[in-house]
Order: sequence, then structure tokens, then C-alpha cells
Amino acid sequence: MSTSPVGQFQQVLLLAILRQGKTAFGLEVRTEIERCAHRTVSRGAFYTTLDRLVKKGILTWEEATPSDPARTAPLRRFRVTPAGLEALRASRRALQALWRGLDEILPEDA
Repeated sequence: MSTSPVGQFQQVLLLAILRQGKTAFGLEVRTEIERCAHRTVSRGAFYTTLDRLVKKGILTWEEATPSDPARTAPLRRFRVTPAGLEALRASRRALQALWRGLDEILPEDA
């Protein structure tokens, strides 16, 4: 099965979900993106992208009861599907192929 790569923001979102594991709730994932990618994510863009990834079968979610008493509404815990993992692998392969041979032009230490 050939899986097409995912876009940059989708990659960032999926990787943040994988990093969060069992605590991959919306707020925690957005915080992880801000911490690791040093970028602010609007709530609208975040949830729109999550919904698109669910529709594509790249992501799934389950309802969870919050353990924090300050959070009263049910939470959605996100999980990357096997198709999502393959899409991330395809994206990584594409980027690695494009980067190959460019170390002189774009050295990492510059």
C-alpha cells in the first residue's frame, strides 16, 4: 500500500501526539507543539487539522474522563493509526531524499 506523505503541520501534530502517548489530549498536544516546534497554534487550525486527519483514517480518538477536577468536560485522547505511522514514514523518506546531498549548501551548524 502506497501512502502519501503528510504536510508539515500535519507531521508536527502527529509527532506531538506520538510524543504525548497516553496523555495526547488537545491541550497537551498543543503545548507540546509550542514547546518543541516553537510555534503558536490557533485553536481553529488545530482542531480543523485533527478532524481532517480523523476523516483520512490517519488519526483516531477516544473519549476520556479528566483526572484533573478543573477540567469538567470529557476529553478526546488522540492516537495515530497504523496508516498515520506509514504516512509519517513516507514524509520522512521524502524529506530525507530531498535533503540528501545538500549538506554543503545547508550545513546544520550554520
